[in-house]
Amino acid sequence: MQQVASTSGGNTGMLATSRDNDPSKDFITTGRNGLDKTSFERAVERMRKADDMIVVFVHGYNTSYQEAVFRLAQLGADADARAVPILFSWPSQADFRGYVADRDSVTYARDDLVQLLTLLSRSRSKGRIAVLGHSMGASLVMEALRQLRLQGRDDVIARLQVGLASPDIDIDVFRKQADVVGRLSPPLTVLISRDDRALAVSSRLTGGKPRLGLASADEPSIQEIARQNGVQIIDVTALPATDSLNHDRFITFAARYSAAVRKDGSIGGVRQAGVFLLDTTGRILSAPFEGSARLVAGSR
Repeated sequence: MQQVASTSGGNTGMLATSRDNDPSKDFITTGRNGLDKTSFERAVERMRKADDMIVVFVHGYNTSYQEAVFRLAQLGADADARAVPILFSWPSQADFRGYVADRDSVTYARDDLVQLLTLLSRSRSKGRIAVLGHSMGASLVMEALRQLRLQGRDDVIARLQVGLASPDIDIDVFRKQADVVGRLSPPLTVLISRDDRALAVSSRLTGGKPRLGLASADEPSIQEIARQNGVQIIDVTALPATDSLNHDRFITFAARYSAAVRKDGSIGGVRQAGVFLLDTTGRILSAPFEGSARLVAGSR
């Protein structure tokens, strides 16, 4: 049984999900409770143990609330991490024809995400608050970070550990956002895939504008973003995808990352900014990627 805290359009609640029918395949919603803001804070504190991390998942385009809940449940089960999962759901049309409407909804939801992160940062626990934005949700995360920085809420940003998976963000727009947000500690992590078909469609819908999540790790512009803004960019093209669009490799990445942590009791992978490439075995190589590429997996 797994509990997922969720917030959508200012409404908060708790969902209980179960895999009792078929643990290898199925998630089942077993209950739903509506909560006001105070009750939501208390529920998150009850779920949190000691310095457990809070994980806020922000879904992408063409995703319904129900789909996002189960995606987060899947992410938590596959990663098997000790964390409090929180879904931030924004009003997607949940229709592939609603791309423009979804982009407007991201702007609409920005203030609500800022309020959620501010609320969570008041927690008495010293544990980190991880924020993962997938696809168009990554754009929402960057806009919220930008707003927090412009509001002078460095105290909130200091509690965050931010990741962007397959970000559906124009590269030039991301560069501007990153300039305002500044360097994060630990570094902002961006997962990219050269064969992401969903982002290829997004690029066409936006007049051919290149999307950050579709970039190649050896592009000079990507190298410059990592160097100038202190961003950690990881090319996960070599990892298997579970969808035909190659748009969900972050699930595999999270599972392998957590497995490495449980195996050696430490945080594996890279901890510094830069551009990195996963090989077919899941090892992380630093750029450049010729024969001189240096293995940095497990470095500190």
